[in-house]
Amino acid sequence: MILGKIYKSFRLGIIYLNDFNQTVLKRLIAEKNLEFIPLFEAKPHVFVGRENPLTKKKSITLEDLEDYPYLSYEQGDTNSFYFSEEILSTLQSKKHIQISDRATIFNLMVGLNGYTISSGIISSELNDEKIVAIPLEIDDSMILGYLKNKKIDLSKIAKDYLELLKQHIRNYGFEIYE
Repeated sequence: MILGKIYKSFRLGIIYLNDFNQTVLKRLIAEKNLEFIPLFEAKPHVFVGRENPLTKKKSITLEDLEDYPYLSYEQGDTNSFYFSEEILSTLQSKKHIQISDRATIFNLMVGLNGYTISSGIISSELNDEKIVAIPLEIDDSMILGYLKNKKIDLSKIAKDYLELLKQHIRNYGFEIYE
């Protein structure tokens, strides 16, 4: 996500804020005349392939991850870790592979026993139940929400999307901020 390039024309964007990125992102959000509307809070989860040995654990520590490849999305020209799609993106790892698309990251989770760290919400419709989310034992959380331009009302399709998104989130047992 690069706020500087998209703020004028976009209608809706989904991001997270946490203790690490919120100061920088809130400043950029305000500068670009955007508004962040929180949806819910989530604890970090590790996404791994269903056959990964880590799936035998009820929760995972950072030490448990040391011998597995860390997978993250490539962030483009700015490559700022404040814009990372993965929480805890600045942690050091022995093996780190940057990916440019969802299909590849899922394939590497399965094929290489790689992992990434996210909210814990994953769609079985998108990954055919090959990926599972396991809670990460860490004192951190993420507030997930959406961005909108303060000067432009959301379109009907954006509002419909938000309602579907909220229902999907509720289906995972999260309470939506209203």
